[in-house]
Formats: sequence, C-alpha cells, structure tokens
Amino acid sequence: MNPGLAVRPVLGVTMGDPAGVGPELAVRTLALPEVLGFCVPVLFAGGAVLERLSGAGLGGLPWERVSLEAWWRRGRPSEPLIVDCGEPDRGGWSPGEVSEACGRAAWRYIETAIRSAQAGQVDGVVTLPVHKVALRRAGVPHAGHTEIFTALTGAKRTCMMLHSELLTVSMVTTRIGYAEVPERLSVERILDVIELTGEACRRMLGREPRLAVCGLNPHAGENGLFGRGEEERFIRPAVEVARRGGWQAEGPLPPDTAFAPFQRERFDAWVTMYHDQGHIPFKMLAFDTGVNVTLGLPMIRTSVDHGTAFDIAWQGKARNESLRAALRVAARLAAAGQG
Repeated sequence: MNPGLAVRPVLGVTMGDPAGVGPELAVRTLALPEVLGFCVPVLFAGGAVLERLSGAGLGGLPWERVSLEAWWRRGRPSEPLIVDCGEPDRGGWSPGEVSEACGRAAWRYIETAIRSAQAGQVDGVVTLPVHKVALRRAGVPHAGHTEIFTALTGAKRTCMMLHSELLTVSMVTTRIGYAEVPERLSVERILDVIELTGEACRRMLGREPRLAVCGLNPHAGENGLFGRGEEERFIRPAVEVARRGGWQAEGPLPPDTAFAPFQRERFDAWVTMYHDQGHIPFKMLAFDTGVNVTLGLPMIRTSVDHGTAFDIAWQGKARNESLRAALRVAARLAAAGQG
C-alpha cells in the first residue's frame, strides 16, 4: 500500500523498552519491502541491544549505524538508518524483566526522536511499547508516551486516539483511576477531544466524519437518574457547541449500546470518557491491527496499541500487524500534511 506520497516520508521509530518485544518487532518489520515502499525508517535504538538480539538469533537490520553525535550533524536522511543512542549497556538488564536501565534507554529513544522531528530530520515518529514501571524507576515523571510527547512539545491540547479499519475511538481521560474521571470532565475538555478527533478523521477519510460521543454513566445518565449529572453538565453542552461549530456529532449515547453493529454503520469515530470505555471495544475488534495516535501535537506520532509483552519478549512470537499499521497511518498523515 502506497499512501500516495511523491516522496517517501522519513519516519523515526523508537525501539521501546529493550526488554520487551519492541526490538524484535523493529528488526523483523522495518526492512520489509512493503514498509520500505512507503517510508524511509530511522530506528532510534541501542546498539548493544541490536547486537544482543542478533546474537540470540532474532535477526538484525542491514543498515548503516551512526552515533547520536553523527546523527545531529547528518541532517535529513534519504536511506534507512540506525541511530545508536548509546543505551543501555550490554549488562545490567534481562529480556522480560523491568529495569531502570531499560526505562532510561526508552526515554532516551523517545526524547531523541521528538527532537529529530522538531528539527525536521524526520516527518513523524512511530513508537514501540515502553514499560511504565521501568520509566518510573528511571525517574521519568510521565505516565506514558502521550504524556511525554505532550510535555516535550508543549502542546496545549492533546488526546489519545485508537484507530483501525474496524473502529476508531478517542479518550477524554486516559491513565487515571475511575474515581478521578468525573472531576476531570469539563465542557472545554470534551469539546477539545471532539474537535481533535474530527480533524484527524477528516484528514484520513477525506470527508466530514460522523462522530459519536459516549455518556459517562449507565444509560447516559437516564436524565439525571444515574451519576451526578455529568451528561447534563458537561457532555451534552459540549456536543451542542460542537454541532454549532459544524461537526456532525451526536450524544451523549448510552455506552453499552454505542458500539453495537448498527451504531458502527452510522459513525466513523467515537469519543469516550475514560480509558477502558474506549479500549475494551477497540481491543475486542482490533487487538492485532490497532494504531495509537496522539492528536494535537505539532508533529505526527503513532504507535502500536499493545504493551511490552514481557511474557513473550525475545522469543520471536510477537505479531507485527500493529507496527505495520502504525507505520502506514503515520505515512498517510504525513501525506495529508498533519502536524
């Protein structure tokens, strides 16, 4: 599949936590003719990790490898490349285990990729999974990729969107406890996510999208019977403002029927109020093919929609459909001028 670019976009790919499935997915996927047909991959990785991976019989990439110092002098590449970020060392960590060293390395890959996109050396960033506990042990003050990209780019409003050919969902709140969700809702925040989702879908579909907005409570509150009036105070007013702004938005819809087959025929994307409200239906339908997209950034960022999978890491068992899809979506967004 060629996303329609006259020139292949340069996509920076972060290897993720070295102890997870990211390294093996990278070396198995990035050199595929299919991938090289629509993008120029630049892998931000640890050289020692790639050598250890090759020594374990899990493959490698036949590309030039440059140091960080050489990368910053090099400018925008025209051929696939490996940027050795120098972390982690060969020892002090093991596949399938949480470690500070791997958390620190994953942070270095992400930070370098973001700086590269800001400098115009890459057209977008595709991320492989990190482990949140490893990041915390390394002193990273952010819960995950979405929060890291938001902080390092200074973006004013962002949200997580999960995209596949079967379902597209965005979340108003993400990695917080259920008890915290109602206090994080506001007309402004919900409207931001409706607009960000609509803008992304408009670029990807080439037409005006139809947006479903879920309620927070059972039966979308049943006219105030359930919950504390979140639908009446926040969700319905946000939908009304969005509609006045020209968006084809409908809601609040009862969450238990919002993703039913007949609803999936009516809508292009769903705005959900919290993490699992969107993730559960999405992963039931598109666990292996989904793509995580951070909306609202001054750059393109997509990701696989799965975790580090320590239980199967470095065993050659991880499936690469999600990474292939994340690369395609990033290239498509680059073609549409997203940033």
